[in-house]
Amino acid sequence: MDTRYFSDKVVEWYQRHKRDLPWRDTQEPYKVWLSEIILQQTRVIQGMPYYLRFVDRFPTVQALASASEQEVLRLWQGLGYYTRARNLHKCAKVIVSDHGGNFPNTFEKLRELPGIGEYTAAAIASFSFKIPVAVVDGNVFRVLSRIFGIENEINTPEGKKVFTRLANRLLSQTLPDFHNQAIMEFGALHCIPKNPLCENCNFQSNCFAAQHSLQSAFPRKGKSKPSRKRYFHYFVIQKGNALLMRKRQDKDIWQGLYDFHLVESNKSGKTEHLLKEVSTALSTDAQVENIEISENYKHILTHQIILAKFVLIKLRKFTPPKDKDLKFYTFEKISDLPKPVLINRFLTDYKKLF
Repeated sequence: MDTRYFSDKVVEWYQRHKRDLPWRDTQEPYKVWLSEIILQQTRVIQGMPYYLRFVDRFPTVQALASASEQEVLRLWQGLGYYTRARNLHKCAKVIVSDHGGNFPNTFEKLRELPGIGEYTAAAIASFSFKIPVAVVDGNVFRVLSRIFGIENEINTPEGKKVFTRLANRLLSQTLPDFHNQAIMEFGALHCIPKNPLCENCNFQSNCFAAQHSLQSAFPRKGKSKPSRKRYFHYFVIQKGNALLMRKRQDKDIWQGLYDFHLVESNKSGKTEHLLKEVSTALSTDAQVENIEISENYKHILTHQIILAKFVLIKLRKFTPPKDKDLKFYTFEKISDLPKPVLINRFLTDYKKLF
């Protein structure tokens, strides 16, 4: 297929069908970058409110750089993949301290910034500076693999190279911003994963998958590793109008977020047997008023499945805990702390605490 034909057709479709999204009304690198980081692993309908809140709270990269990490994580709460939020904050600081508050205007320099990979660097470079470098995301993989019948697996280094080379060969050199937006939008709205709209498609006569009824076979992807199961037993210790919580410090999931005293085991078991272990967090003279055990909670992450129970322990008397990372927070203060979705789910279910 002629490269000019491909670009013209996909841009033609885009001009008729594109969605009205706020980050498309600007070429400002800060807003382009912010939208791309938020939309990684996140659907537009879910990411839109977060984008609007971030722009409202942090209208410039300087404002974001000046914020505390806790404030950034709190605003990010619910989006998951919290490394994105920490890198977002770190990157803003680097842009202010090392680049005078201005985003670099080359793909190579953008690529050097914290948390910015090839995809995000290409997006900023093409959308903000009209640099002809192709953006390759899941939508682009799907569109190109179907139209050109590419059998390379998209989750392999070699596969990614094949798709990146093709995407750059097809890219419009004069309108790289429109081309990149167009092919991603085409994959998001038209050449969708299930039941693509092939009957009304600009590429129907040229599409390998459509001509051979193989739409569901593309893109090819190698088998992923099975998810790891983890068994969490949370001890929710309540004294008056406060709960005992701690900030997660380990290089594990939810770093920098707040949860309760945790005992992790390698298998599911009777939570009552684990009550002895909570003594590492409680003082020796604690007086327990009541103990309540929650139902099982299931929380699915990319490569992990968290199976959790919460043990609510109400106290009459309590002196400072042995574990200095644990502190009491009032219910009002807890609402301002950045917390994992799992912890929020529990707190919502147990509103009687408040």
